[in-house]
Amino acid sequence: MASATQLPGPMETSSSNKNAATPEQCVAQFELGITLSLFFWPSLSLAVTNQWGGPNSADKREWFASETISQLQQTSDADTEWIEEFLLQVMLDEFEVNVDDDSGFEVAEQMVRMRKDCARGEFAEVRALKEKWDSRGGKDIEELFKGVERGEEEDETDGSVDEDDDEDVEMDEAPRLVTVKEKAEPEVDEDGFTKITKKKR
Repeated sequence: MASATQLPGPMETSSSNKNAATPEQCVAQFELGITLSLFFWPSLSLAVTNQWGGPNSADKREWFASETISQLQQTSDADTEWIEEFLLQVMLDEFEVNVDDDSGFEVAEQMVRMRKDCARGEFAEVRALKEKWDSRGGKDIEELFKGVERGEEEDETDGSVDEDDDEDVEMDEAPRLVTVKEKAEPEVDEDGFTKITKKKR
């Protein structure tokens, strides 16, 4: 997972400028911009709201953001078409949504633009997205990424409990199957003679 848990707060975002920006600030603002561009993507928001990615759709969106950051950091020469293809593939694989409008391209274009700006220490677009996010009363981005880690731990715990429960059910049912096979009563015909039947091998 990318170092998205170290994203800056509102004060750090607004005080950054190209003259004073450090490499760490540039990376942090880039990560923040990528995250917010995904969170404002209408197609993804709709998928999360309707839980098309399952009950953990919100967690998937947070994973999507950190994975996108990681991919862009590893693939420095990724262009708009490459990023769009990546975004659309994740939407299809994780949310079963085939985005057939141009919104994926627009998000990819925004990401390329912000990557170039952040590399130069220019954070105007990131700052605008952050202010828009805060004005809507959005959760703190840092908390969102902490939620992903908590969710993964809970999933692991739930999985092991479910497996134990299944085993207990099978153990309870097994003896009942054995008691069904009781010794057959001897058959008596009309004259009172007992019929002899061969035992099945």
